[in-house]
Amino acid sequence: MKTDEADHPYGRSVARLIEEFNRLPGIGKKSAERLANHILACSAADANALADAIRDVKTSVKRCSICFNLTEDEVCGLCSNDRRDPQVVCVVEQPRDVVALESSGAFTGRYHVLGGRIAPLEGIGPENLTINQLVKRVRRDGVKELVMATNPTLEGDGTALFITNLLENDDVRITRLARGIASGSVLEFANREMLADALRGRQSF
Repeated sequence: MKTDEADHPYGRSVARLIEEFNRLPGIGKKSAERLANHILACSAADANALADAIRDVKTSVKRCSICFNLTEDEVCGLCSNDRRDPQVVCVVEQPRDVVALESSGAFTGRYHVLGGRIAPLEGIGPENLTINQLVKRVRRDGVKELVMATNPTLEGDGTALFITNLLENDDVRITRLARGIASGSVLEFANREMLADALRGRQSF
């Protein structure tokens, strides 16, 4: 039950701050209280710097007009980088997936951020994602390969399959990230889905 801000032991302002922190993903009530107490304990300069950073990111960050990754410019740095191959495009669900893949240093193509995955039970359909823009991009730019890097979930696989079907008559190679046993792990700790993926994706030794 939501606490009435006026009755909160810390007062209305602190109660509101706790409530706002509590709305963040992964932040429970106790964590929200700790964060609020941190703000109360830090200097006014530090608190204002945090507020300014939040305000700035909401006013300056937007979607890249080509790949829909986050950027402060019309076109993001990855799309404007001439050293990256524009004919190989990696399809991901969220901007954070771009960050994860870039950390590998193994991909030299470009990206397309869908903005989520098809999830009918949550009311998310293809029209809510950037799938139409992806199809247009493939045909307009002569993309030769799409690397499907949607999450290995029912919805992620379904989204990848939906896109694959849309482009089945186009001259574009569609691949997906390899799955299976992670490097350094042992078989006895792998679940059956990981083992099945590893067997299906086995390679010549």
